[in-house]
Amino acid sequence: MSGIRSRPRRRVWGGAVLLAPPVATAVVGPLVTSADIPSDGMPYALGDGHPLGTDALGRDVLSLVLRGGASALGVACAAVALAVLVGGVLGLAAAASRSRFVDDLLIRPVELLLPLPSLLVISVVGVGWRGDPVAVALAVAALNVPAVARLLRAAALDAASGPVAEAMRLQGESPARILFGHVGRAVLPVAAADAGTRVGAAVFTVAAANFLGLGLDPTSPDWGVVIAASREALFVQPWAVCAPTLMLVMFTVGANLLADGLLPRAATTEGKAAAWNR
Repeated sequence: MSGIRSRPRRRVWGGAVLLAPPVATAVVGPLVTSADIPSDGMPYALGDGHPLGTDALGRDVLSLVLRGGASALGVACAAVALAVLVGGVLGLAAAASRSRFVDDLLIRPVELLLPLPSLLVISVVGVGWRGDPVAVALAVAALNVPAVARLLRAAALDAASGPVAEAMRLQGESPARILFGHVGRAVLPVAAADAGTRVGAAVFTVAAANFLGLGLDPTSPDWGVVIAASREALFVQPWAVCAPTLMLVMFTVGANLLADGLLPRAATTEGKAAAWNR
């Protein structure tokens, strides 16, 4: 039994260990490197004062890796945070409305975004707002809002109609306090576990868009852009591709392990809430 209980804890620790290098690189990297990355080296050169070699433009790959994490991870994390905020408010409000009409009014319009292919939306955004990370983040957030709203609405239904919520209504508590103070706290573990999984998917979507040339500027130090620009020299200068790829893989796997570690806690919280409601 103790071994089973320790598995989620090992996943959390494993995820944290994998997340630490890319997150630290994304946070500290821009502080220790210049915005103007020098390009005085030979294309796809190894050595000569460049620990990880150079890219096609003669830029130092180590500087690109240190500089590119802020956009590669920042855009995805900001998009997921916005999606959880907007989708969470819509889902909680729909669950607590106790009205089928209000429920449909809040959830059905955002469901129109569900069948839209993510790369198609990002490609349209890339044409209209070329190289704008804010536009890419908004597009990724909009694509995630419907799924977040539906998930948190389903998770919040029991808490919104349970005896605690009814007692708070009889005591004259405000709808906002019931919604965010009680219902929101009940679904917080579910939201955290879902966000951990969704961040990895968002990183993949943004990196894929940049790899296909649909996102940021082709000269950006973003990890996805660097991989796309150097892919033809994989066997000539492998670090130009492998270094940013390793950062993306570590972050994605770490985020998923962290989410898997949180899921059992979320299930336990839901089970306790359901038992209390019965």
